[in-house]
Amino acid sequence: MGTITRKEEKQVRLFSLINLILIKERLTHMATVFSVGIGRIIKDFGLEVVYMPEHGNEVEIISADTNRPGLNLAGFTEYFDKKRIQIFGLSEMAYLQEMPVEERRRRIENLFQLHFPALVVTRGLDVFPEILDAAKENEIICLRTNDNTSSFLSGLLSYLNVELAPRITRHGVLIEAYGEGMLILGESGVGKSETAIELVKRGHRLIADDAVEIRRVSNRTLVGTSPENIRHFLELRGIGIINARRLFGMGAVKVTEKVDMIVKLELWDPNKAYDRMGMENEYATILGIQVPCLTIPVKPGRNLAIILEVAAMNNRQKKMGYNAAQELMQNLGMPVENSTPVKNWDLY
Repeated sequence: MGTITRKEEKQVRLFSLINLILIKERLTHMATVFSVGIGRIIKDFGLEVVYMPEHGNEVEIISADTNRPGLNLAGFTEYFDKKRIQIFGLSEMAYLQEMPVEERRRRIENLFQLHFPALVVTRGLDVFPEILDAAKENEIICLRTNDNTSSFLSGLLSYLNVELAPRITRHGVLIEAYGEGMLILGESGVGKSETAIELVKRGHRLIADDAVEIRRVSNRTLVGTSPENIRHFLELRGIGIINARRLFGMGAVKVTEKVDMIVKLELWDPNKAYDRMGMENEYATILGIQVPCLTIPVKPGRNLAIILEVAAMNNRQKKMGYNAAQELMQNLGMPVENSTPVKNWDLY
């Protein structure tokens, strides 16, 4: 057996590290309850800190829901979720304003004794001294924003739904072509990165290479991104590692993109019958959401970049209600079934 050179040893170490990152991401996502630090929320929303306990910056938010505690202030505390951020808007503050001072103090203390992570007062309203006293006594973060309650709530809910979304990491490439997010899968060495770099050269955008982090941000939407430490990097055999953003400019990359379809590249198998009509629909299930899938055979002479561009445009056309295969069948006088068979790839 030949000896391994120092250069080959470095390459083995590099790609072993990338594989370890991928494995670590998968294990982390399978076992961890996702959270976002309260300090990051304060920074991203520009919140004013009214009171911050000594270890308040260590508080992690793990619930994507929020609560306006009107009923809780009235004394109904059944089904109160202690993991949620509490929001005081104009209604809650006006309700407390109508009370005598001692009654207001008692109601506020009863609420704060439930020990939720943080309270946010909206509209820039003045914070009652009783709220500040209860926050200090129970070591609860008190914040304030000038935004009105509805707009702040909608922004916070959208933010938490993304940050706390269930997620998985898959080995593949995520590309945006003609507004369609394509997750390219396949065995190592089949040509995923090479296809991606040609698509980038043709004006499309790279989101992730090698490790794609997929989040379920709603019941119908998957969003893909790249781990921060390998973002915008591509590996091309024979060339090495390149940075797509620095090489092709900011217009060639994107941080996140919806996963609209999945393309599986595989080496051409002469004994396998590939779909030539497009009448059958194939789907992959990722985090409980079905995504349209295609299997593209790889063979010398087939321009994969152009094929994937056509696949993206065709998928977009199907979503708009037009299917070329069905129209051809109708033109030939052949029956078109309303329900086409579905092959399901369960990826998770």
